[in-house]
This record gives sequence, structure tokens and C-alpha cells, in this order.
Amino acid sequence: MRSEQSILRLSIAVTFALAGFGVIFGVLTGSSSIIFDGIYSAMDASMTMLALLVSRLITQSLAERTQARLRPHFTMGFWHLEPMVLGLSGSLLIGAAGYALVTAVSSLMAGGRELQFGQAILYAVITVVTAAAMALYGRRANRRIGSMFLELDAKAWAISAAMTGALLTAFGFGWAIQGTAWDWMSPYVDPAILAVVSLVVLPMPIPTVRQALADILLVTPQDLKSHVDRVARAAAARHGFLGHRAYVARVGRGRQIELFFIVPQGAPARTLEEWDAIRDEVGDQIGDEGPDRWLTIAFTTDPEWAS
Repeated sequence: MRSEQSILRLSIAVTFALAGFGVIFGVLTGSSSIIFDGIYSAMDASMTMLALLVSRLITQSLAERTQARLRPHFTMGFWHLEPMVLGLSGSLLIGAAGYALVTAVSSLMAGGRELQFGQAILYAVITVVTAAAMALYGRRANRRIGSMFLELDAKAWAISAAMTGALLTAFGFGWAIQGTAWDWMSPYVDPAILAVVSLVVLPMPIPTVRQALADILLVTPQDLKSHVDRVARAAAARHGFLGHRAYVARVGRGRQIELFFIVPQGAPARTLEEWDAIRDEVGDQIGDEGPDRWLTIAFTTDPEWAS
């Protein structure tokens, strides 16, 4: 379990197991919050499967055999799929939480519902322990890997653990008040905790959706743009260029950089090897060389070619 894909496969298997477990227990206990927990887990697993597919495409696109088959159709790579998946996943999670909130409010207004608290507590204990363990494992593994997919997956497990922890607290309270003067409150426990959990969960995927939307729209990351501009200005000064034009974008894990240097007209001729040496120099100073960096460096005497 040392790669992004192996961790995602483990997460998918555990998530589907908990989803089935939650739906079955939700039906047996009559708990809409447990059913929502199971459906939320199933939706999360489906999105994780899609993330795994995109991760495999990005990784395998670097292999020579896969390049020969896919490169003619995807010459720009598969980076653009990553923010699409992240945006779709976050949007679906927001939609599920919003629907659950509406359902909870409707149930509260209808007088709540009866619940088998003993079975519900058993479900909550098993699920919260499993979800917390997966969240900790995913975050620890991602410190080394640095994957947006694993970050979102670990966040989803943390959300699941928090949701189920809230359910456990509410179920314990509902079980404790049975047969007491507060027994009239027990039918409201399940929809009330579902409403609270939905309100907590609703805004959590918003930063992921916002970042995914920025990547899809090719919004310029200012930190990367400032870094490229600093490197380009220094290179232009060293080599006597008139200036530069830089175009940068972040698309998922990919960094796309196009850099044009404006060369004075009539400047002394240089060999292709000399121009390539300048490219190597600038590329080294920009840094982050690897399969996730797309760097184009061109030289022209006509500023219109750089605009």
C-alpha cells in the first residue's frame, strides 16, 4: 500500500463494505440518518473509483506502450480529467448533504420517527472506528505521495467519521432518555442529528470544488506566475533579451508553462545548441521538472508571436 492507486483501491473496498452495512442497518433500525450515511459512503466510493481510473490514466500515459496507443488521441495528456473528477465529486457530496438536510427538516416537521437505538449504536461504533482509521492512514500516506485525490479521499473519511461520531452521540442520548420524562424527544433524535450533520458536511467540499473550477477555467495561479516571471526577468537580463511573456496554468497535478523571450532584432546569431542551453538553464531555475510539468520556451523578435 505504497502507491496512490493501491490506497485508493483499499479505500473503495472499505467504503463499499461500509455503505452496504449502513443501508442494511438503516433499514433494520428505521434510521434515515444511517441510510444517508450508507448512501453517502456509496457515492464517495463511486467517485473514488473514478479518481482511481483517472490516476491510472495519468500514470500509464507515461509508459511507452500506453503512449503509442493513447498519445495520438490525447496529445495534451490527461491532467484535465483530474479537476473534472474532483469538481464532480465535491458537487455530488454537497448535493447529497443538501438533500439530507431537506429530508431531516421534513421529518422533524412530521413528528420524527421511532428508532431501534441499540442496533444503531452498534452500527455507529463499528463505522466511526473504521472511518477514523482510514482517514488517519490516508493522511499519513499522502504526506509522502502528495496527491489531490488522496487528500480528498482522506477528507471524505474524516467527514464520515465526524458524521458517524455525531450519530453515535445522538443515539446514545436517545437510548439514555428512553423510559424517562424526556422520552417524548426520542422520535426527534434521528432527524435532528441528520440535520446537524448535513449542515456541518454541506460546506466542507466547497474548497475542493472551488479549486477544481479554477483549474478547469485555467485561472492563473499567482504564486507560480510570480516565480516564472522572476526567473524569466533574470534570464532576459543575463542574455540581453528585451523582455518576456509568461503564460501559466495549473490543471490538476499538472503545471503548464509557456514562456516567450523577446530577442532584439539583428542580435548576433546563436547555434541551436546555445538556444537549447538557455532553455535548460531556465527550466532548471523554474524547477519541479518531471512528468507533471509541461514547459515550452520559445524565442522571437516579434512581440506579436508572444502575445
